[in-house]
Amino acid sequence: MAMEAHDIEALIRSAFPNAAVTITDLAGDGNHYAAEVIDESFRGKNRVEQQRAVYAALRGKMDGPAGELHALALTTKAPD
Repeated sequence: MAMEAHDIEALIRSAFPNAAVTITDLAGDGNHYAAEVIDESFRGKNRVEQQRAVYAALRGKMDGPAGELHALALTTKAPD
């Protein structure tokens, strides 16, 4: 079962309640999304650390071929 954008956003917001989060359905199919997450907690962390934190917030929804979320292009950064 595919995830919806609001479900992805809710999972991310549960871990980053003050983040600016933008979710885009890239293909219109509910399987290929892009997420931009801008949060102060990313300051001083490298990109890999930032993205690992967001993937952890997804609670295994991308795990394996049976994962609910097929693809997520992820952009993370601290606020300017």
